[in-house]
Amino acid sequence: MDSQFRFKKALVTGGAGFIGSHLVEELVNLGVETISIDNYFAGKHENLAHLKKFPNFQEVECDTRDYDKLDQLLPGVEVIFNEAASKKTICMRDPGMDLQINGGGTLNLLQLSIKHGVKKFVHASTGSVYGEPQYKPQDEKHPLNPTSYYGVSKLAGERYVKVFEHIYGLDTTVLRYFHVYGPRQESSDVGGVVSIFVRKMLHGEPIVIFGSGLQERSFTYVKDVVKANILAAEKSEAKGMVFNCASGIKVTIKELADMVAEQLGINELEIIYKDWTPGDIKVFDINNALICERLGIDFLTDFSKGLAKTIEWSKDYFSKDFEN
Repeated sequence: MDSQFRFKKALVTGGAGFIGSHLVEELVNLGVETISIDNYFAGKHENLAHLKKFPNFQEVECDTRDYDKLDQLLPGVEVIFNEAASKKTICMRDPGMDLQINGGGTLNLLQLSIKHGVKKFVHASTGSVYGEPQYKPQDEKHPLNPTSYYGVSKLAGERYVKVFEHIYGLDTTVLRYFHVYGPRQESSDVGGVVSIFVRKMLHGEPIVIFGSGLQERSFTYVKDVVKANILAAEKSEAKGMVFNCASGIKVTIKELADMVAEQLGINELEIIYKDWTPGDIKVFDINNALICERLGIDFLTDFSKGLAKTIEWSKDYFSKDFEN
């Protein structure tokens, strides 16, 4: 396929993960020579198995904390999509590793970007850098007061990105994600709430809600996040920008549970309520006007349609469990 993408060679960190694998897939389909790196703590080889037939795809096991191995992979790379992250659900167990990956791994990639003449650096961050909202909806000018280890470490990564932009003139864009969902999302207890709920209900198990269930989330479909990454790399209007990468919709956790149950035809849903998770933010009310205006992206705002696509994939995926 002839590529309309302006870069010929890309590296995606966390490429075997949920979001990363969808991004790798899109780049390969665009004809871009694409290297996926992943440490496989959370990533899965099966997420990329269908791409191995393409000559412009390369899969490498590598941790972003491994400077020397990264150094060997960077020659010729023109654009880096930094999707690798220590997830929020893991940060409470090992905040040191959280910082090493989200901060130190990003620093390694930035240093090597300068060394190897990388032309564009697209960095995946998170809405957790804001902390509790001081006003709503939160836009990109909202104060940054993270309330979790994860939010702090991701903010450290953001700050490194901006320093390298300031000192070296590196062309960067930061995308702050909010509750991305869709096919391939990790469904274990350290995964995303949508996939966890779907898995539990498909297996006839009760779901767990931390807190009241009235906490609001802004769910964004994974294919929209991929589009945002491609546009951030492509468009000059994205240079030096930080964007809220979010659909702008608002759904409570209890509403989510009810919607999944309804689509699965479950009449009586068993819910176990537990104490709030430390650092959990109660309300996500996101202003996405800037990314829509600058990048011209249209988000899927019909949550029920995105949920239906996710459930359809999940049924097929989890049917393997029932067969074994």
